[in-house]
Amino acid sequence: MTRLDPALETKLSNFADALIDQQVARVIVEPLDQGEGFWFGGGNMQVDTNGDLLVVGRFRNHGDSRTGLSAGTRGLELAVFRSTDAGQTFRKDLSFAKSDLNVDDKQVISIEGSALRVSDGVVELFVSTEKTGIAYPDHLADFLKPDTGVWTVDHLKAESLSGLKDAAIETIVGCRDPRYLHVKDPFLYESTDGLVLGMCTHPFGWTSSNMAVSRCRQDGSFERPDFACFPRGTTWDVAMSRGTAFLDVPKLGQFTDASVTLLFYDGGESLRMLDEHSSAVKRPRGYSCEELGGVAYFVDGDLSNIHRLSKELPAFISPNGTGCSRYVDVLNTSIGIWATWQQSQSDCSQPLVAHFVTNEAAGELLS
Repeated sequence: MTRLDPALETKLSNFADALIDQQVARVIVEPLDQGEGFWFGGGNMQVDTNGDLLVVGRFRNHGDSRTGLSAGTRGLELAVFRSTDAGQTFRKDLSFAKSDLNVDDKQVISIEGSALRVSDGVVELFVSTEKTGIAYPDHLADFLKPDTGVWTVDHLKAESLSGLKDAAIETIVGCRDPRYLHVKDPFLYESTDGLVLGMCTHPFGWTSSNMAVSRCRQDGSFERPDFACFPRGTTWDVAMSRGTAFLDVPKLGQFTDASVTLLFYDGGESLRMLDEHSSAVKRPRGYSCEELGGVAYFVDGDLSNIHRLSKELPAFISPNGTGCSRYVDVLNTSIGIWATWQQSQSDCSQPLVAHFVTNEAAGELLS
């Protein structure tokens, strides 16, 4: 079976809506300023070995890679926040400046998405950065804009969170294929077959935003990414369909005997804001840095058959600002599920917001 019947798909949609509840979500990390282009997020939540909640993300200030990073500081700091009171408050526990993440002679000019992994006494950080010193293929060299770089995904590993500060930095995913030249925004999935690394890709001309996945080998290295696992959509997500999180649906209610995994993703109709007809239906349409949220699913771990639940319209739209709702992450714990995401505010900033759904509530939604 690769697809569920419509009644179960509806339950999945309702379950996802309850997780990404735009009305009751609360801000847990503010950006450095209130205004367009300022946000915190693009990471994930983990449970530390002592039970504390950890949240990783990057502070982004106004800046635009179309005209070069001289137009603003853009992704200037990677930070990990810790909560010792079950998610009520978060304080900064670890910080990386751009210069802290340089690799050899390649200088970081912007920090993008990241993901933490805590397991077996080891803490790992996957982080994407825009670096100088990486050339475009010779026949496309002129397309690399001044003051910009190429995105790759790096890996740091230590015995503790604080140890990451002095850990060696290794580039684990880069691409020379012009169709997928920029790789960034890593996210992780602990599948039954091992660790899966998801990521966003962009072509050399930054004309779309796409998704790829790579499986971890037994030696810890990653296979060549599958760049065709989740093609872009045909309606609201025709320009962008990039995954941000997987969630195995709890085996509760009508899903007790099913093995279903949700995929949360960001989408939009174009890379730039579209002009609308004056008499057209007014709605957020999603564009670069102001994406909207979608959800899909697959059955029995089959990443080759991912089915959209948000086919015609986005599933998640902020009630404020541009409507932007993106970079969803979900964490399943022993007592319930945490969801975090960037949510546009009335001032068009994007703080990190959070919502928690108990196991009892999840069971009711899935029954």
